[in-house]
Amino acid sequence: MSNHLFDQIKARMPGSECRFITLEDGRSITYGAVMAGSAQLAHVLTVIGVKPGDRVAVQVEKSAEAILLYLACLRAGAIFLPLNTAYTTAELAYFLGDAKPSLVICDPARREAIAAIAGDACLET
Repeated sequence: MSNHLFDQIKARMPGSECRFITLEDGRSITYGAVMAGSAQLAHVLTVIGVKPGDRVAVQVEKSAEAILLYLACLRAGAIFLPLNTAYTTAELAYFLGDAKPSLVICDPARREAIAAIAGDACLET
C-alpha cells in the first residue's frame, strides 16, 4: 500500500549506508537499518490487527525506536498518536477515551496504570 507521507520521507532519504542517527553510546543507525526496522514493525502492527486508519497511541520516551515506530505506523497506514510521558493517568484516560485507539504502546513501567484505562488496546514495548 502506498502512503504519501511515508513515500515523501523515503524519497528524501540519502543512501542506505548513510548515518541516520548516532546513539548516546556512540553506535550509529543507518538509513537502511531505519527502513528495515520500520518495515518489520509495520509488519508486526498489521499482524496484530492494526488496519489503515486505525489510531496507535504511543507513550514512550524519545528514542530512535520511537522514530522507527512512527515510520512503521505511516507504512501501515495507521495514525500515530504521540502522548507526552508526563501525562497523568487522568489525562491519559481523557486522550485515550477521546481517540479510541486500536492499540496503545507504552513503557512497561506504565503498563498496569495504562492497561486499566486502555483495556484490550494496551501493548507494552
